[in-house]
Amino acid sequence: MKADTPLWSKIAKLIGNHPERMKVVRTLLENGLAIRDSKVFLNRIEVPVMKVARVAEVDRRTVNETVRAIEANPELSRIFGKLASAGLSLKGVARDLDLGTIEILVDDPLRTGIIARASGVLSDAGISIRQALVDDPELAPEPKLVLITNRQVPGEVITKLRAIPGVVRVSLY
Repeated sequence: MKADTPLWSKIAKLIGNHPERMKVVRTLLENGLAIRDSKVFLNRIEVPVMKVARVAEVDRRTVNETVRAIEANPELSRIFGKLASAGLSLKGVARDLDLGTIEILVDDPLRTGIIARASGVLSDAGISIRQALVDDPELAPEPKLVLITNRQVPGEVITKLRAIPGVVRVSLY
């Protein structure tokens, strides 16, 4: 996660020099966990503070302190109050469903046209995209584009994907 982005600058001001609280914030953001009424939620499901603490590798008091600090800041409270999980990801089950999985890493995550060009290459090959998952460059240290396709992707298509300007790596799973 990049400390020089607007969101992280606000979080850094709030959290200050508390690395344990930063672990909690990262866990909340990486999992789309919201804070409402001093509680942690995954969409509409309340998540016990102990479970968040275990994943963040901190104690429950640190989670509670972080939640209180976020709620005390109106702007961050609004942001964290509206977070939601992005939903079902087929990445882990694509192989079991005979689907293809392509992971694309680019040199600049703010470069425009990567998704459009990648979908064009796949479309030209008669391959449809079942799902596209894109990491937010403000929240992920190494943002990736993951495309789940209706079938396995042949080598010549991978070569064309690698030729897209800005693409650094293409991996198949």
